Amino acid sequence: MRFGNGLDIPEGLADVCAPDRMAVLVYDMQVGVLSQLSDGPQIVERVVRLVEAARRGGYPVIFLRHFFLPPRLTGVFGLRMAMNWQQVESVDEVKPILQRDTPPFELVPELQPRADEIVFDKTSMSAFEGTPLAATLRDLGIGSYAICGVALEIGIAPTVTHSTDLGFVPVVVADACGGKDKEAMARAYDDFAFQGHAMVTGVDTITPLLAS
Repeated sequence: MRFGNGLDIPEGLADVCAPDRMAVLVYDMQVGVLSQLSDGPQIVERVVRLVEAARRGGYPVIFLRHFFLPPRLTGVFGLRMAMNWQQVESVDEVKPILQRDTPPFELVPELQPRADEIVFDKTSMSAFEGTPLAATLRDLGIGSYAICGVALEIGIAPTVTHSTDLGFVPVVVADACGGKDKEAMARAYDDFAFQGHAMVTGVDTITPLLAS
């Protein structure tokens, strides 16, 4: 830990790993998302390990879950993105995905919140946009979070960047973060290193710190 301006400034992972300083965020571990990844079962296993360690250590655990708006409420950006992702030329060809209260929207069975945990639903890629996440962490006096889940290149990277503008210190648990585009994932990690705004670690390194 370093010190300046009357503040404790974390230098390494051990400086933020305490249940009164850090929460664990589980990003979009949903049936319809994991089913698209060839290594989905491995990501689930690592995220489960991380969550179980956080629970043993008494850390706040918050789950995120994504859904897309129904067609009538989908606007310009949403329709452009949907056409691009689905590689169609017309709005009429867009198929609704990850709709609320459908099986693909639900969290995978291995990762169900306990009574003292919460799920925040979102329509944006940053988990800090349009959710009570920032307010919840601040009210707990928490300035850091460890994040795991999917997909790194689509949602976790924007969450990390947005959160640092809000004053949080992110810890990315790399081998517990999945994604589909490996080149885009590599660019995200290069960006983390270039900006120096996130700590990057692995499950084997962080779980002993959480569990203790």
